[in-house]
Amino acid sequence: MLRRGLVATLALSLAGFAAPPATAQDAADLRLAGLAGQSATLRAFDALQRVRDTGLEDMVALNEIPAPPFGESARAAALASRLEAMGLEVRTDAVGNVLARQRGRTGARTIAVIAHIDTVFPAQTDVVVRREGNVYAAPGIGDNARGLAMMLTLARVFRLSGLETDDDVLYVGSVGEEGLGDLRGVRHLFSGADDAPDIDVVIAIDGGPLERVVATAVGSNRYRVTFRGPGGHSYGDFGRANPHHALADAISRFRRAAQEVSDARGEKATFSVGRIGGGTSINAIAFESWMEVDMRSTDPERLAALDAAFRESMNLALLAENGRRREGAALELKLESVGARPAGRTPVNSPLVVNAMAALRAVGAVPAITSSSTDANIPMALGIPAITISRGGVSRNAHALNESWQDDGTMRAEQAALLLLLAEAGLAQASAAAD
Repeated sequence: MLRRGLVATLALSLAGFAAPPATAQDAADLRLAGLAGQSATLRAFDALQRVRDTGLEDMVALNEIPAPPFGESARAAALASRLEAMGLEVRTDAVGNVLARQRGRTGARTIAVIAHIDTVFPAQTDVVVRREGNVYAAPGIGDNARGLAMMLTLARVFRLSGLETDDDVLYVGSVGEEGLGDLRGVRHLFSGADDAPDIDVVIAIDGGPLERVVATAVGSNRYRVTFRGPGGHSYGDFGRANPHHALADAISRFRRAAQEVSDARGEKATFSVGRIGGGTSINAIAFESWMEVDMRSTDPERLAALDAAFRESMNLALLAENGRRREGAALELKLESVGARPAGRTPVNSPLVVNAMAALRAVGAVPAITSSSTDANIPMALGIPAITISRGGVSRNAHALNESWQDDGTMRAEQAALLLLLAEAGLAQASAAAD
């Protein structure tokens, strides 16, 4: 049924091109529709159906291995073992990324397919998967156990169907995508380190509905702010500088200054105080008060304006609290960068984005260009063609303990991903000749 439905969709797609294509997108739509109709590709779509249950089993098994940032090694080992079982060249790099190379006939380029291994949840979180019908519930099940399973499915389909590409395909399970991991896995891939591969194109798998093509990277600056002082008794030492009071003043000043940046015309700019802490007792002047701050924008200039407002607010709050003290040592302020994700974009008329949109149209979807913060940020900022595509299905409550993923429409996402990969890596003549 799926194959017959796809053939019908392709017939409709091709019917719209009786005249010569008017634009590069029209040409790509026609080319990808034709690619989807080749018997070699249809054999691969049949293989997708055959490995469907295995992919779901991968998702569950991997999810039930805790993988917080900086603690991904057990899940990485399980991922590596599955890739090795497919006969791929597998290695783990210096920071813990798992890399598996699928050799092309020429190997002129390397197309990287990246899914992140880590989740936002601490190691002690209950990650056992509960299933009700086609709904799978567990922390991290969608973000990103499902992404890993989709990457494994693509690799498995190549092996079963005998598809070959011209270029190499490099499957990467990346570490440190979430939170304070700060994209450390992908940073290493593009660091120029001795064990870093040469990568020409990046296709990341990470969330969102089927139609979404992330071609713009949301940049972010993250800080941990700490005010420190002598502390003391709330009554007996009253008059000493109070770190909590300074922090409250800093938040208030930052809120006003950052809101002005956010309200100004231009691309979206956001800010948030995510965590605060410090102090020892209700009847004590704290010796330390801290917070963690997140600022984001797709526009580097607006992100820089938020950053400037943040720094000025912190320093003004320090000066104000120290100016109010009657005794004791002055407060000290420490600003520690705990994350800096660059903004960037892949042009909407680039071959990668055009092919991604054509692949989605070939399976009957209406593509939408969007922005997000993903593993694709780093290559985008470096000018390397990169996008992030959907892992399929329906994800709900990402980053929450009641996270779930519904197996609905998953096959179309896998078909679109396979088409995109074939378009980028090139369907080798040996595969095409088998038609």
